[in-house]
Amino acid sequence: MKSVMAVEKGRERRKGFRPRLFTFAAGLYLCALLLAGCTTQQPGETAAEVHRRHVRAMRLNSRMMMSDIDKFLMLDRPSMLSDRRIP
Repeated sequence: MKSVMAVEKGRERRKGFRPRLFTFAAGLYLCALLLAGCTTQQPGETAAEVHRRHVRAMRLNSRMMMSDIDKFLMLDRPSMLSDRRIP
């Protein structure tokens, strides 16, 4: 009977292990994320440079989106009209 009791007690002890392990892993991930410096600006970059970089990224993204929409609607094909006048 002693061996059966030991196995049951071991299972009861492991019930709280998974939530603690998950909490520890989540805390370790957050610490690594904050200490890595991923959320800060690049060194030596002014606020104006950051703003210009963001504006450029938005402009390029909108151009690519419009290009994709034109391809989907088949509006990007060259015109068959002639640039010369027919007499």
